[in-house]
Amino acid sequence: MNWLLVIAGGMVGAPLRYLTDRAVQRRHDTVFPWGTLTVNVVGCLVLGLLSGAVVAGAASSDVQLLLGAGLCGALTTYSTFSYETLRLAEEGAGLFAAVNVAACVAAGVGAVFTGVAAAEALWG
Repeated sequence: MNWLLVIAGGMVGAPLRYLTDRAVQRRHDTVFPWGTLTVNVVGCLVLGLLSGAVVAGAASSDVQLLLGAGLCGALTTYSTFSYETLRLAEEGAGLFAAVNVAACVAAGVGAVFTGVAAAEALWG
């Protein structure tokens, strides 16, 4: 049954990632991968909030599988982040590549901490 929850969450997360990425990227006419950065940071925020909710007893392990492993797992994308960083470096946009790495890691970790803090404030 657990794998069905992960699949169901992934069925929502994957198209949501694609549509969000395209919508954000369309608004920013630049080589910087704003769409991927956005989905990764949002996914980290949701995962932090969800993890905090589970620890506080406000969400079940089934919800964690559905939304954490499934939705957030499909919404976020390390492979695209890596590829886009490589592409930037290969195309001579080394500064953008470095900023992409720093921004994605810093904003992602910050978003997880923010989500956990919000969960503690709500349910802790």
